[in-house]
Amino acid sequence: MLRALLWRPAVGQCTAAAPFSQLMLCPSLLCFMLQRGMHSRNKKAMEFIAKGYSALQEVDRVIDYCELNDKRLIPLLRAAKEQFELALEADNSNTHARYWLSKLHLKYHVPGANKAVGAALLVEAAEMGDPDAQYELGCRLRVENDYVQSDQQAFYYLEKAVDQLHPGALYLLGAVYLTGDCVKQDVSSALWCFHRASEKGHAGAAIAYGSLLLRGVQLPETLTKFNVKKGFSNRKSRKDTASPESNPVELARQQFEIAANADVILD
Repeated sequence: MLRALLWRPAVGQCTAAAPFSQLMLCPSLLCFMLQRGMHSRNKKAMEFIAKGYSALQEVDRVIDYCELNDKRLIPLLRAAKEQFELALEADNSNTHARYWLSKLHLKYHVPGANKAVGAALLVEAAEMGDPDAQYELGCRLRVENDYVQSDQQAFYYLEKAVDQLHPGALYLLGAVYLTGDCVKQDVSSALWCFHRASEKGHAGAAIAYGSLLLRGVQLPETLTKFNVKKGFSNRKSRKDTASPESNPVELARQQFEIAANADVILD
């Protein structure tokens, strides 16, 4: 019995100190250890991001009542910047940390802010697949860039964000299709974008969708089929698409209710 008890720690020590060559003989164990390490780093990074986001929320809460470079905001901005930087140190592949750190550099008067660094971080996060970064970059390319190819580049990133059903990107792309700005006008695609953004609670998309319905714009067949199919697992969608073509006023009313209940202030 004593020998067995003494043997157990020895086995544990051998396993813990197993050389890499032994781990290579067991690929599943090596894969598990790598995944565990990645999960641990990602968890730590998300903790830092949560702390940084909390500090940034406090800044946004009071920033409308003071100057942008108010010294009272500096401790909060420094704390947010430090937390996002720590998140990147913990997990360099974390796109959320890149996005929020880029936003600090580009939008806020944080000590040490550098717009070039912010732009580089934003592009990196967008290229790595972060939908918020893709939407932000698409918007900035449309508004701030005077180069000939900026519209095409903006459209590229907006489409990437739409592929991940980002509500803001869906709304903006819907507006682009509706107006025919830099793309061929396509009302059906605009309706689809507004519909999906409205499902996610986007007030502007719900208003645009409802307004088009009141103007007599018919829902495309692809959209009605999509809604009917989804209705088997979603009561809300089933209600919204019970008779969209015969009762557009009721469907428009539901869209305006979505906009009214959305926690968004439209400028």
